Amino acid sequence: METTTTIEPKQKVYFSLTTSPHLHSKWTTSKVMWFVAAALLPSIAAALTFFGWTQIFIILIAVVFAVGTEVSIQAIRKKQITWFDGSAALTGLLLALTLPPNFSLSATAIGSVVAIGLGKQIFGGLGYNIFNPALVGRAFLQAAFPVQITTWTKPNFAVDSVTSATPLAALKFDKIFTDTTAMTIGNIGGSLGETSAIAVLIGGIILIAAGIVNWRIPFSMIIGMILFGGIFWLIDPQNPTPVFHIFAGSFLFGAMFMATDWVTSPITNKGMWIFGFGISLVLIVIRIYGGLPEGVMYSILFMNGFVPLINRYTKPVIFGVVKEVKNK
Repeated sequence: METTTTIEPKQKVYFSLTTSPHLHSKWTTSKVMWFVAAALLPSIAAALTFFGWTQIFIILIAVVFAVGTEVSIQAIRKKQITWFDGSAALTGLLLALTLPPNFSLSATAIGSVVAIGLGKQIFGGLGYNIFNPALVGRAFLQAAFPVQITTWTKPNFAVDSVTSATPLAALKFDKIFTDTTAMTIGNIGGSLGETSAIAVLIGGIILIAAGIVNWRIPFSMIIGMILFGGIFWLIDPQNPTPVFHIFAGSFLFGAMFMATDWVTSPITNKGMWIFGFGISLVLIVIRIYGGLPEGVMYSILFMNGFVPLINRYTKPVIFGVVKEVKNK
């Protein structure tokens, strides 16, 4: 009896070779940017509550000129217009919240132009910038308008004991400690987005819960502040306590919204810890020994410059790679 064998044709298998990233997420650039902007709503609400609804003009001017600058530069460079991804708008919003109440609208516009032009587009656009663009704009305004940017407005609900100065300035120059409760609520002098610690924490916790912000950076900054602030406080009890350092100034705002910028922060877990501790150490030194009462902006920008080096020396060992052992 004869049998026949049928040989099925081999099925072709295709492999697709593509560039990274190979891991995909539901979070697109646009979704992340607008979600972060939404997380800033509590801080915006606190700013309008304590300093008046007219502060909305500072925010609008900063956002409009940031977006306008990005569109203009991309048009001149004949690049794809990407204002709709929200990155430029977020930069303008973050810059506005680092400014003092009733800040000059013309200076705000200049700061936004610098933030996008020199802080972002000069490096090639989103994803290529070395330093946080909003802080670049803020640093320029600090140098160009030193008097205006250090002129603080008294909160609407301030009691007689609360001055228009920030808690850090009041401590450094007048040796006056501000009540922690006032700093938690926001009934103090300061930049628009930094005064209310509870508003900042609400937005930051939302970002961490959503997986947009890696908890290691803000957590390492807080631990670093407790550690280094505690050491300097033990050396000299006249120095502020670690709790004061955490709630005063823009520390929490910087920890939640500035230092956690994806582009300008380390990508490795170990690197994030180094980055956070480094920011806290530099900040403590500036606050205690520097001529300025605050230094969050400078400490983050300083550590931004070390991010490529941190990434290089904290990268994990590639699977399957064996380190070469030199013979003695």
